[in-house]
Amino acid sequence: MRIGEIAALVGVTARAVRHYHHLGLLPEPVRQANGYRDYSVRDAVLLARIRRLTELGLGLDEVRDVLVDDAGREIVEVLEELDHDLAQQQEQLGERRRRLGELLVQARSGRMTAEGPVSEELTALFGTIAEATAGRPESAMAAKDRELLALLDTVASDEERDQLLGAMRRMTEAPGAVERAYEVYGKLDALAEAKTDDPRVADAAQALAGLLPDEIAAQLADADGMPEGGFLDAFYADFSPAQAEAVRRALRLVVERAR
Repeated sequence: MRIGEIAALVGVTARAVRHYHHLGLLPEPVRQANGYRDYSVRDAVLLARIRRLTELGLGLDEVRDVLVDDAGREIVEVLEELDHDLAQQQEQLGERRRRLGELLVQARSGRMTAEGPVSEELTALFGTIAEATAGRPESAMAAKDRELLALLDTVASDEERDQLLGAMRRMTEAPGAVERAYEVYGKLDALAEAKTDDPRVADAAQALAGLLPDEIAAQLADADGMPEGGFLDAFYADFSPAQAEAVRRALRLVVERAR
């Protein structure tokens, strides 16, 4: 069989066959005198196996490992391992569908925020804040804060996200807490064009430190403060120099308070 014939027989493309040759998944067959590849039934069986494995969700590196390992393994063992892998993938897919379902509910009810899609818990928190600040001018720093929470809502582990949102929810439920938060946002907004030695930097830092709850202070202290580098560098770069300095000082004050 030529490459087009074996590809049609197994139900893949000739390009896929060449790719499998390139990766070493499918050995190159002997070539005829005219240079054309001459595929055997054994080649077709192996190609069909590669197709089945990829359809089960295995990556090509995993397919290679399976084909190498299978040389000395019983077929039952191979199938049991594949079944275990599929069960894990099904569980992960179920969790993704659950999260997607939450987002669909938000979108259909018109509750999806500008920072969305985010979790149902964060949507509820944003709603509480929006109700408490209705009629207030939009704060640039408040918008940055919401964007950061949306990012952490996506990238943090479930445990970290639950801790963060729990702390934020309890903070917003305290009498006057949202109003005090917007006073702090105002102080930080006012530093947009300021220099780092502006006296208002210290005032904003004190106000921000006083706003952060004790449980967040304790977490920062346990983590030995907020290290520089990586995410933190990108985080500070989103602020003006004076705003970044105020946030740095506030975090240092929070850590000192918890020790």
